[in-house]
Amino acid sequence: MEDRCSPGSERMEAWLDDHLEFTHSYFIRKASREMVNAWFAERVHTIQPSASKENPPQQRSHQSSTDTGPPSASSSSSSSSTILPPTLNLSDNRSPSPATVPSPAPGTPTRKISASEFDRPLRPIIVKDSEGSLTFLSDSDRETVPLRGSVMGEGGVGGGGGNGGGCSEAGSGSDRCARLLELVKDVSSHLDVTALCHKIFLHINELIAADRYSLFLVGEDSSNRKFLVSRLFDVAEGSTLEESSSNCIRLEWNKGIVGHVAATGQPLNIKNAYEDARFNAEVDLITGYKTQSILCLPIKNHRDEVVGVAQAINKKCGENGAFTEQDEKDFSAYLAFSGIVLHNAQLYETSQLENRRNQVLLDLASLIFEEQQCLEVLLRKIAGTILSFMQAQACTVFIADEDSMNSFSSVFHMEYEELDEVLDAPKRDCDVSQINYMYAQYVKNTMQPLNIADVSKDQRFPWTSENPDHTSNQIKSLLCTPIRNGKKDKVIGVCQLVNKMDEASGSVKAFNRNDEQFLEAFAIFCGLGIQNTQMYETVERAMAKQEVTLEVLSYHASAAEEESRELQVTAVATIPSAQSLRLMDFSFSDFDLSDTQTTLATIRMFVDLNLVQNFQMKHTSLCQWILSVKKNYRKNVAYHNWRHAFNTSQCMFALLKSGRLQNNLSDLEVLALMIATLSHDLDHRGVNNSYIQRSDHPLAQLYCHSTMEHHHFDQCLMILNSPGNQILSGLSLDEYKATLKMIERAILATDLALYMKRRGEFFELTKNSQFVWDDEHHRDLLRSMLMTACDISAITKPWPVQKRIAELVATEFFEQGDKERRELNIEPSDLMNREKRDKIPSMQVSFIDAICTQLYETLAGMSEYCSPLLEGCQKNRQHWKCLAEECEKGLVNGLV
Repeated sequence: MEDRCSPGSERMEAWLDDHLEFTHSYFIRKASREMVNAWFAERVHTIQPSASKENPPQQRSHQSSTDTGPPSASSSSSSSSTILPPTLNLSDNRSPSPATVPSPAPGTPTRKISASEFDRPLRPIIVKDSEGSLTFLSDSDRETVPLRGSVMGEGGVGGGGGNGGGCSEAGSGSDRCARLLELVKDVSSHLDVTALCHKIFLHINELIAADRYSLFLVGEDSSNRKFLVSRLFDVAEGSTLEESSSNCIRLEWNKGIVGHVAATGQPLNIKNAYEDARFNAEVDLITGYKTQSILCLPIKNHRDEVVGVAQAINKKCGENGAFTEQDEKDFSAYLAFSGIVLHNAQLYETSQLENRRNQVLLDLASLIFEEQQCLEVLLRKIAGTILSFMQAQACTVFIADEDSMNSFSSVFHMEYEELDEVLDAPKRDCDVSQINYMYAQYVKNTMQPLNIADVSKDQRFPWTSENPDHTSNQIKSLLCTPIRNGKKDKVIGVCQLVNKMDEASGSVKAFNRNDEQFLEAFAIFCGLGIQNTQMYETVERAMAKQEVTLEVLSYHASAAEEESRELQVTAVATIPSAQSLRLMDFSFSDFDLSDTQTTLATIRMFVDLNLVQNFQMKHTSLCQWILSVKKNYRKNVAYHNWRHAFNTSQCMFALLKSGRLQNNLSDLEVLALMIATLSHDLDHRGVNNSYIQRSDHPLAQLYCHSTMEHHHFDQCLMILNSPGNQILSGLSLDEYKATLKMIERAILATDLALYMKRRGEFFELTKNSQFVWDDEHHRDLLRSMLMTACDISAITKPWPVQKRIAELVATEFFEQGDKERRELNIEPSDLMNREKRDKIPSMQVSFIDAICTQLYETLAGMSEYCSPLLEGCQKNRQHWKCLAEECEKGLVNGLV
């Protein structure tokens, strides 16, 4: 067959669209019954709800005359696998309005669907995809609708074979076909199954004129066993829908006349019911109704599967009151179309039920995720919700203990009677029998659900036979399922239900497969809710611990009050001048200064930069802050300690004063740069960022880049906010925010990785004379470059000082290299390898060429007063170059 989407097919379809009269005439002349059948099967019908009345009258009493067993009216629960419960309006195609549902007790979830409806054999809630993973989505049935053969029988509806369907003579074949199509069109728009069945029988009565009609639909229980249940019973001429559908009769498969037709798929036309062994005459004897003839036909869907059985009793007229061959043909022809319409209606009813069931799951998920703060409240919601929808006697939720494989950290138990109670504090850690615990432990270990129909008769577990009396008195049926975490690789809890209650009789019955599917689906949401709540509680505890830790750190990080008072007294008495301390010299060295002198020198720099006066710094706060900063540098670190911070700060002071950059910067910028230089290596551990990352240090989990620099800023912020250290208290809110932002960016700029990324732009701006002092971005670049220039300023010091500092740096690097060998089991780089100390001079030359020279050249170009930094760097390069040559000749070994 030519492809439908080919150009030829498209042109042909366009021509037919332009010649509708020919198309209509061709279809009338050439269309087969298979085409008509397929046309009806593929239509989408609108919903036409029919009216419903209350208090239907009593059914006629001869309703089960075709079954071999005694008749018995079944409760809504017994037939729940195929029909909606009586509490729902069967003639209304819409779901019950939420406004009509009575308000439940506080804490009890609203039931939008009855428990019996979950027993219907719908598709599984969760299935496995092609990769074996659990999913809520399943592939829809893509089976194409086959075109069936002739449904009318040989000769069609108008063929020969006896009298017409009614008591009058049959019309012509075309009239009967037209009438049949009218009847089919009349039912094709119905989607309510019960109303549709009633309409079908009213039409059938016009065709074959029987005294009574009944219709049974095929159903399946949770064990996939088929049975038949009446959707309509005892439909007679003039009977209403309510009269015919008030009760339900359930028949066994392949038993009786109806069961035989359903099982074989073959029709039965019985002239005398009493001569057929499959007929049950008991009801006729009781009621006095005389069953004579029976016409019973299967109703099939488009896949030729039996979906129901239609039965007509006692032909009203005709020869000997028997159904004719033509009646059978007419009945069969109409049911062929009706089967397709009925199948569509059943699909719609199933989809409506699926929709309500899925809505229940969504509502349950929403209910769970409303509570994320308290595990106890969440467990109560979980237990209450499950009990309400599953109709179980009790629900127990076990929370797994992370520290132990064979125990639970907590247990929450709720009885069905507690649903209406309002409990401010739910019960936890209640007394639970050992058998409850053992089943839950079994499910936790196997990670598989457990469904036991009768605990007293189950012999799979040793503890069942140890104390049978105790078990049987408390538990009969049991359903237990694991609650997994989000990754589904770990059981974080177990949900256990006991004793499913029959809504009608109140007796205990077994949990079925649908119960397992629902609980398994609900357990997925429970797992996410429990995991999120546990995580929230963990975060809350961590935040509380952090608050306490910060309080303790703040106390221990601050300088002692006695030390602070001593510095204040000394500073008030005399603070050496900047000239006497040579603070404005680029060749400054701290080696001859004591720790006290370095703190006094720091105060002097703040005073000479007018920071104390401009920002109303309290003298006591400044002294306390300087001592606290000094205290938070680790003394066991060879180079990155307080002395390095002090030297970095002194170089910045020299740039601002001697380099004459202060006049181009604002007071806030000067303040931020001085605080940043003193704080830029706070709490340095003597290792670089690479080591922190490779060693999986907790600091590496906090920041994705510039790990130590972020930590230095955090420490700086902590000290500034500690009582007695608040030197920024005189700033306005906007000034405070701007200063902290500049401090953060300045400290992060000391990461050489960031310096390498940003320096090109700065060098290009200055080289092309495009640097604009009024541009904030340009000023931020300058502040970053100044921080790096001061941080590596040891390379500009006089050669004796530079060489001594280089020895301190090498000592710290070699200690890191030893750690890498010992703890990380890796070979350190040459810079960190004490066995390669002879390469230090050449590496220093490379460092000056790659990092230092161009930076100091650029600063000297901006201000000629900064040229001493460049000159000192160049002189030291010459010294390192000579030393490197001597190392190559073997005259010296490294720094010696």
